[in-house]
Amino acid sequence: MEGIEHRTVQVNGVNMHIAEKGQGPLILFLHGFPELWYSWRHQITALASLGYRAIAPDLRGFGDTDVPDSPTSYTCLHVVGDLIALLDAIAPDQDKVFVVGHDWGAYLAWLLCLLRPDRVKALVNLSVPFMPRNPQRKFIESMKAVYGDDYYMCRFQEPGVMEAEFAKLGTARVMREFLTYRNPGPLFLPKDKMFGHPPDAPIVLPSWLSEDEVNYYASKFEKTGFTGALNYYRNLDLTWELTAAWTEVQVKVPVKFIVGDQDLVYNSLDAKDFIHKGGFKKYVPLLEEVVVMEGVAHFINQEKPDEISKHIHDFIVKFH
Repeated sequence: MEGIEHRTVQVNGVNMHIAEKGQGPLILFLHGFPELWYSWRHQITALASLGYRAIAPDLRGFGDTDVPDSPTSYTCLHVVGDLIALLDAIAPDQDKVFVVGHDWGAYLAWLLCLLRPDRVKALVNLSVPFMPRNPQRKFIESMKAVYGDDYYMCRFQEPGVMEAEFAKLGTARVMREFLTYRNPGPLFLPKDKMFGHPPDAPIVLPSWLSEDEVNYYASKFEKTGFTGALNYYRNLDLTWELTAAWTEVQVKVPVKFIVGDQDLVYNSLDAKDFIHKGGFKKYVPLLEEVVVMEGVAHFINQEKPDEISKHIHDFIVKFH
């Protein structure tokens, strides 16, 4: 990508790869699963041209960042710790920065704002709304109770199992399956029928995703494997334990939330009711805007890159 610079920053003993472009107020872009800094390629260029310093790391376990061996090194406290250390290293002069998250990156951005609101000027989150901690039941137990063992988060729990199934499909095929997924409902991955069609069924790429782009993702996951990325899901219960002290705490930073109406997250776990009927605003009192984009699925920042860049800019420009 033209003009985007790449370097490695050491944070908490992890060599973290970052992509950056531009000068000005810093925007920290946080990617999801199964993704990389590369998911923000369009926004990095757009926001840099509008006078911002756009920074997108590969999170620990992904891409060109280190993949810690310990399976318990992927709790939200580890990752939020990485982000704070990264900001200290690359922007010691900026007390507060703008944050933009998608998917897992959105979940982590919520936690960053919960744990360190003093470091965030404003947040634009895509796809995943704030999820209040349920003190009565661990996270994965809750998922199993609602959707059963074939729900993707439950299927990801057993070390080695999904890695073997992904290997059988092939990394490029796995990337194509996830990036083109458009079923507006919970994602189930039953063994041997993972995406609801035969593993050799042709997948036509949408206009917003090229073969080269899929191959970029595949080349990075071919190198790292999927274990680091899957370990985020495997630490959801440990994160649940570690964040007990923040039960019922509100997110107190200004927020804009954007989701596609075809997004699997929007169509799962009663998300629509939570977002539109007062629950979201209760936990995020400074929620200023909710945007639902029609006909758009989960990978919203890649499917509608120009619109998302404009949405980000229109919101953060108010906080200079």
